[in-house]
Amino acid sequence: MSGDLDILFQALADPTRRAIVERLSRGPASVSDLARPFDMSLPAVVQHLGVLEAAGVVASEKVGRVRTCRIEPAALSLAEQWIHERRTAWELRLDRLGAYLAANPEESS
Repeated sequence: MSGDLDILFQALADPTRRAIVERLSRGPASVSDLARPFDMSLPAVVQHLGVLEAAGVVASEKVGRVRTCRIEPAALSLAEQWIHERRTAWELRLDRLGAYLAANPEESS
């Protein structure tokens, strides 16, 4: 799981790739539609899509001359699960600290 998370977070570390994921969260799109808002060549966008596909975040399908990409929610749920586990652990720690400080007000001042 750690290796998968590393690849996933590395793929999402780039702002262009995050923008592509954001666009695909609204629905599938062709590569040319995805490339349109960026000031870069089509091959550069295709490279970004390749990184996202390698991380499992995006899947694509070619029909005729058009390659359509869609988001793969399962890959993002891996990151969501990891973040949720960290958040839960910290919330429990902070709750214990809050309870301790409430029980021992002289130590909190």
